[in-house]
Amino acid sequence: MFSKGQLVFAVLFFISFIIAAVYSYRKDINIHKQFYKGNYKILIGFLAFIAILFVIKVFFKR
Repeated sequence: MFSKGQLVFAVLFFISFIIAAVYSYRKDINIHKQFYKGNYKILIGFLAFIAILFVIKVFFKR
């Protein structure tokens, strides 16, 4: 399906992407704390909305 070279590239790209993302986040952590207070509430609301859609789908399927 994939050649060995493609798999090696994918693994190295994934590792380097994660390292770059962690480095960038650590560098800007003070800015995140200042501007993104309470963003967990939005995440909880989004997950609740998805759960409600799932419940509605199951309810109307029967």
